[in-house]
Amino acid sequence: MIYSLLKSITGKKKLFSILIDPENFSKKDLDHTIKIANNNNIDFILIGGSLISESLDNSIQRIKSLTRIPVLLFPGSLHQLSEMADGILLLSLISGRNPEHLIGNHVLAAPILKKMNIEVISTGYILVGDSETSAVEYISNTIPIPSHKKDIVVATALAGEMIGNQVIYLEGGSGAKTPIPPEIITAVRKNIAVPLIVGGGISTEKDALKAYQAGADMIVVGNAIESKPGLIEQIKKITLQFSNV
Repeated sequence: MIYSLLKSITGKKKLFSILIDPENFSKKDLDHTIKIANNNNIDFILIGGSLISESLDNSIQRIKSLTRIPVLLFPGSLHQLSEMADGILLLSLISGRNPEHLIGNHVLAAPILKKMNIEVISTGYILVGDSETSAVEYISNTIPIPSHKKDIVVATALAGEMIGNQVIYLEGGSGAKTPIPPEIITAVRKNIAVPLIVGGGISTEKDALKAYQAGADMIVVGNAIESKPGLIEQIKKITLQFSNV
């Protein structure tokens, strides 16, 4: 595929992507956000959410009419599949013990994805946090790994890599008040060879810089840009500065 997250990370370039939950954007706000994303040449647009009431096709069609930035599905459920996307982060919630989110939903989705001309990226998804219940935690019926249990987070990431996940995604949860602690990012980065994505709770330039410095290959910002789309430009500057160090 022309769009390859794995290939993009090969050169050690830091990546910055945004997460769009269509339920939280008006048409006007979506257009404005995509315009800013274009102006700042971000790497990927992830699309998905815990609850989406309508097909993603219309939202993806709208986004792709405005940009050439690759669109990756970030599915919260089996209903969030669309061959209009360029690829999918096929999430296995390896921090939890709910079999539906480890393999059950994947079995149901596999025949559908097989027929779609999109890149499938096997992603070990690890929920980390101590704050109030996130949407991911509630919907998936799992609990996050406590942020002070660094050894468990590292072991989980290692297991994900060993069973074949192509990337590991550390997630603080939708609307998280604090980002993933840098010491956890660093510990995971030192122990795995596959690319490391970090998202959840990144709401400032400082948060982004800390994540990059700790070892994140790609950061994802979602909730923060809904109210502060200008944050895209600010974080992109940090991404470029860090990449040029």
